[in-house]
Amino acid sequence: MSLQSTDQIADLITRIRNAVMVGKNEILVPTSKLKAGVVDVLAKNGYVAKAEIVEGEPRAMLKVTINEPGMVAKINEISKVSKPGRRVYSSAEDLPTIKSGRGMIIVSTSKGLMTGREAKKNRLGGEILVKVW
Repeated sequence: MSLQSTDQIADLITRIRNAVMVGKNEILVPTSKLKAGVVDVLAKNGYVAKAEIVEGEPRAMLKVTINEPGMVAKINEISKVSKPGRRVYSSAEDLPTIKSGRGMIIVSTSKGLMTGREAKKNRLGGEILVKVW
């Protein structure tokens, strides 16, 4: 019997954070559109090396390569902002900057997942999902 996490993003973030702390290069997580979207944004902005969906027997898995072997992970800290018990929404003008612009937030907007900078540029607010630097 396996336990299904009710908060998919929290599970993904925890697995990435734990892998970075112990120096693992890649992780496998059960896939979903939301997880794939978050990891896609992280990959486009250079926080993870790459992400790909690996077809498996019980179900497809998302293979996240955090960094190439011999390289240092680019993630110093990663955390979930909006939680099931306390959703955090923001308008485009009020989106926060992380570490004076050295970090980023991932926002779920009406046009899909994007960074805080992209959301400000497109004048879109939404739910702040992840903070990373």
